Amino acid sequence: MTRCLLAMAPMLSREMDELENHFNVIKLWKEQDPEQALHEIGKDVNAVLSTYNGPAISARLMEALPNLDIIAQYGVGVNNIDLNEAKRRNIAVTYTPDVLTDDVADIAMGLLLSVMRRLCEADMFVRVGKWSSNGGSFPLGTSLTRKTMGIVGLGRIGRAIARRAEAFGINVVYHGRSKKKDAPYKYYTSLKAMADEADILMLSCVGGADTENLIDADVLDCLGARGVLINIARGSVVDEKALIEALINKKIAAAGLDVYAKEPYVPDELKKMDNVVLLPHIASATTETRGVMGELVIENLLAHFEGRALITPVA
Repeated sequence: MTRCLLAMAPMLSREMDELENHFNVIKLWKEQDPEQALHEIGKDVNAVLSTYNGPAISARLMEALPNLDIIAQYGVGVNNIDLNEAKRRNIAVTYTPDVLTDDVADIAMGLLLSVMRRLCEADMFVRVGKWSSNGGSFPLGTSLTRKTMGIVGLGRIGRAIARRAEAFGINVVYHGRSKKKDAPYKYYTSLKAMADEADILMLSCVGGADTENLIDADVLDCLGARGVLINIARGSVVDEKALIEALINKKIAAAGLDVYAKEPYVPDELKKMDNVVLLPHIASATTETRGVMGELVIENLLAHFEGRALITPVA
């Protein structure tokens, strides 16, 4: 079977080299005219390498690739892929779950520490010379100990965050579509009720239509003036306009964000706030994790073309 792979975005150099050992790889991001390239090679492509923050794998794209057999997602989120269309066309879809869990959970806690202990502000305080000139009078931060963290989405990543939070002396509760039988934490059927009790609202749920704008003005009102919002899930989960208004009007205390509604665009209002920590969607961005993700992508592709069971298919 011919192995022609359309890569929508790069992986790490080592994994890209390995990919090219097994496939004829067309690097779409390097093409001066991607539309023309698709027109010329579309019928030859039987595999696609995609990533969450890359181009959408739409029904239109699939139509332009009539011999497409498999879409290998370099990431855990698959909201950029039209899964219904892929299923209709009998196109396999794989992704890279589990391998990024710990790194994402680490960033979640890093954001929380940065926000509550004002680490980014403190760093700048030293760099611009205010420490020496002000005699060390940096504003006080907020302790994590004995706070309550309400986790929205107690999946793999949510559980990893919960374990880390417990080590900081944080009380963990959660909300999700259903109660987890093996979870030792208090479960809330009502998101608003949990937000009302929580000091920290930690978002680790899936994106997509079911969770779009789940965190709206009403939920933020329930979180309250001392509440902190941390989002390492998807930007679509938060009503960004409502969040900005809540921060400006001090309806919540602060926020730590790794994801945004229209990445890579970040609203200027957020950039101007001292009580907001902003990251460029780097939760899984470590050499180790990205390497393992790339290896899993390749293993899934080879399994497909060798007639073996896929390792991590999207259900």
